[in-house]
Amino acid sequence: MGKDGHSLYEQSGYGRPEKEGIRLTPQEALYLLHRHKIEIPGYRFDTLLAEFADQHNFLRSFLVYRDLRERGYVVQTGPHDFRVFRRGEKPGTGESLYSVRVLSERDPVRFTTLIEEVVASHNMRKQYILAVVDDENELTYYEIKLQKLAVSHVSVPGPGAREAELIGKYGMVMVSPGSDLEAAGYGQRLDDQRLVLSPVELYYLMQTNVVALKRNGMLVGPAEYLESARNADSELLGKLAVYAELRGAGFTPRTGYKFGHHFRVYGGKNIHSDMLVHAIGKEEVMPMSVISRSVRMAHSVKKKMLFGCVHSTGIQFVEFARIKL
Repeated sequence: MGKDGHSLYEQSGYGRPEKEGIRLTPQEALYLLHRHKIEIPGYRFDTLLAEFADQHNFLRSFLVYRDLRERGYVVQTGPHDFRVFRRGEKPGTGESLYSVRVLSERDPVRFTTLIEEVVASHNMRKQYILAVVDDENELTYYEIKLQKLAVSHVSVPGPGAREAELIGKYGMVMVSPGSDLEAAGYGQRLDDQRLVLSPVELYYLMQTNVVALKRNGMLVGPAEYLESARNADSELLGKLAVYAELRGAGFTPRTGYKFGHHFRVYGGKNIHSDMLVHAIGKEEVMPMSVISRSVRMAHSVKKKMLFGCVHSTGIQFVEFARIKL
């Protein structure tokens, strides 16, 4: 735009100033045309939209831009899709608050990439937001956080000479009700004498020298057991890594099957679980629609939804939380 466009930049943060005026992005130009703030010779809103529609993800991007603008934010293109300024602030007089990535509900989310973008945003002191557009062009915003688990305090059985008998992929320990294993949240009681340990519990207790596993009187080592158990559960390695991280922080993970996730997680002496946690393998991809269902379900039962991601820096816990901007 020509020199008259400078007022749009100075008053409302549209465009980028250049010697001859301001340069508008396609989203800005279309929005300003739609709001009758500018005229573009030879174009109406419909024809300009058609002109830009072949650009990858343009319609979704425009819908998010328009929504943010109409919520009172100044929006500019950023290191991801948009950077969004605090209300009442604009380029030159304020700092951007949000770094926004635009997705479709059907887009795959690669967690390693997501974690890198969240870290980059935090390094720039921005909150990382996913703006998700569904098939009916409705918008949902999610704040993405990398959570550091606060240490919880639960009773932990010390190393001992407890023996477990291998039963399929499970371990059966002969202990009376109220044993330290049971008090620490391990196993399900089969009867008054027998406690059954799940594969993740069994392997963790073998690794921490709490339980020795035997089959027909012969000792079974952790590596041998793991090789066998992996054949029955393709997700086992990721679950084991996340389980060990949660236990190491003092939490009690139990199966989250009834919630559709790997673990429901208890902290301290809480009688209700605080979190749902799903283990994500390195380089694993999950559709945004699946993540969205998980977050909605977790919120409906008043729990946090975390994805425990196997990452080069260790287990990264990623929280998705719906927000209203």
